[in-house]
Amino acid sequence: VFSGVASCLPLPPARLLALVVCITELPKPQLGEPKDLSSLRMQPTEEDVLTISQTLDRLLARDTVQVELIPEKKGLFLKHVEYQVTSQRYKISVYRRYSDFDVFHEVLLQRFAYRVVPALPPKRMLKGVLTSVSEREFIEGRRRGLCRFINLVARHPFFSEDELVKTFLTFNGSDVQTKLRDTYKKTGDEFMTNRIATQAKEYLPADIQTQFLTSRELIKNIHNSFQKLRDRAEKMAERSKENATDLLLFGRELSALGSDATSLPSLASSQSTWGTLRQSLKNLSVEFAVLSDKAAQQGRREEDDVVEKLNLFLDLLQSYRDLCERHEKGVLHEHQRALHKYGMMKRQMMSATVQPKEQASVEQLESRIVQQENAIQTMELRNYFSLFCLHQETQLIFSYLPITSHILGSFVNSQVQGHREMGQVWNELQPKLGCLFSGNNGLKPSI
Repeated sequence: VFSGVASCLPLPPARLLALVVCITELPKPQLGEPKDLSSLRMQPTEEDVLTISQTLDRLLARDTVQVELIPEKKGLFLKHVEYQVTSQRYKISVYRRYSDFDVFHEVLLQRFAYRVVPALPPKRMLKGVLTSVSEREFIEGRRRGLCRFINLVARHPFFSEDELVKTFLTFNGSDVQTKLRDTYKKTGDEFMTNRIATQAKEYLPADIQTQFLTSRELIKNIHNSFQKLRDRAEKMAERSKENATDLLLFGRELSALGSDATSLPSLASSQSTWGTLRQSLKNLSVEFAVLSDKAAQQGRREEDDVVEKLNLFLDLLQSYRDLCERHEKGVLHEHQRALHKYGMMKRQMMSATVQPKEQASVEQLESRIVQQENAIQTMELRNYFSLFCLHQETQLIFSYLPITSHILGSFVNSQVQGHREMGQVWNELQPKLGCLFSGNNGLKPSI
């Protein structure tokens, strides 16, 4: 090697030897052991799996699902109602019966027992579909309830990415109920598939129970307040509909009064203007029909834009209260029962050691105790995972709270639009009253 260097450098041999000696005497760098390099690795940031960073806008943007009514007669004696379910996310429409929603709700609750699964609207045996006003109102109310249910599910941060939801919204086969059940059987419940389910305890804050009780009481108060808001909004929408009916009947009575062709009696003054007035009254029925239509539109806006948004949030709040009850009466109660059963087995085991019994029965009891210990351990893990999910679902409720501003905005806009449209019709009607009151711009001195 150095001969090659010497051939390239114009140095005498003596100088070259001195240079080589100098290089060999330089200190060697101390690199240390390879295992020491592990401390220099970049440490990954701790993952915050407990917090769900969701805003209302992001939740609403996940999907919007339309549920439209398609009444169809199937069979000779029974009438069934079908719904066209259209997902904006998947850009597809499928047809579903109420029983399909029912099975979907069943498997969804089995899959996500520790999360807020909204309830379905009630089912009622229908004697005749769309044959009466009350029946039609019931079916429309159920359609609205199904629409709220599927939108809450499709926008849930965990449900929306699950295969069950995708199957319900996209499967076009003949038997969606079997497909849903098969899908659930392949995956199992969330505890079996969630990667941190068995470590949930490690992520829970020390004061989780205190936080849970405080949040539960707050959400309960919010629920009660929103129920009262919904009840008032429903009454306002109903009054708008009643106002539409009254205006229409008022106009019809004016028309009937103006259509009376009975001749005036001889005792009436020759200067009577009743004949002219009758013709004018008959013409006013058109304007009152328009006013009635505007009032009906106002009622529908209040129902669609205000009452429905309130009902959507109330459905979510009620499902949270149901989840809290499932946690306390389900997971905790089963845990306590398992511990009680375990205690009885231990006492039986102690009795068996004091009073000698057959070896086979003792071994069988020991095996049962081991099985029960494993069951209790699993229940404890599920209990912590249930608390973990409950903490996340509480955050979801608070993420939905800004819907209050959406509701208030819809309420104000509906009132502004309704009053503007009706005010325009009233203003157009006022000059037409001139013929009734001989001028004065339709105004008559007070009686």
